[in-house]
Amino acid sequence: MTSAFPANARTLNERIAELIRQKIVKGEFSPGQRLSEAALSESLDISRNTLREVFRLLTQEGLVKHEPNRGVSVAIPSIASIIDIYRVRRLIECQALAQAYPRHPAKKHLHDAVEAALRCRDAGDWQGVGTANMEFHMAVVELADSERLNVMFSHLLAELRLAFGLLDDAEFLHAPYVEMNVKIVELFEAGRLQEAAAALNDYLVHSERIVLAVYARRISEPGLERGTR
Repeated sequence: MTSAFPANARTLNERIAELIRQKIVKGEFSPGQRLSEAALSESLDISRNTLREVFRLLTQEGLVKHEPNRGVSVAIPSIASIIDIYRVRRLIECQALAQAYPRHPAKKHLHDAVEAALRCRDAGDWQGVGTANMEFHMAVVELADSERLNVMFSHLLAELRLAFGLLDDAEFLHAPYVEMNVKIVELFEAGRLQEAAAALNDYLVHSERIVLAVYARRISEPGLERGTR
């Protein structure tokens, strides 16, 4: 008789992995930050063995890094990874927008994300603006009607947030894109899909340049590559 335990364990592992991914997406974990196995297993109410399995999964995704005798820390994306992330984003997001149905149900997600970003901006909550921006881009991908893309992109966003985490000035990073998101939604709703996709492509190119410039400056700081920020 086949035991159901492995399937249940996988379900738990996936659920905890997604929880940690969301903490990364929301900026609760910073690149290079040490992750205490004891503290995290206690806060998540799981065994250390389960947490180790989750760490193995997140290591494969490039979100955490395990070093012998040093433990587990949140990963610091490489320049090559950042370039690849933006390449994939342009391929997925711009095509999803260009070929979208203007009355797609994801339109509400787009609106909600834009409104959340505006509220956070007015409140001076730039970390919140960053999280709302992540939701905006997730909504863009949802326009493609592909569950596989949705899952892949959620992992990509977590890795991207780590790149964003290298920049201490969240306002500088996120402020320019609030109004850009508003404009893209306006073009989308007007049925000007090619213009919306072109605007998004320019937006992503601009964002990539900023992130790479900051990365190049920050990665040269003593201790960053070793995760001792």
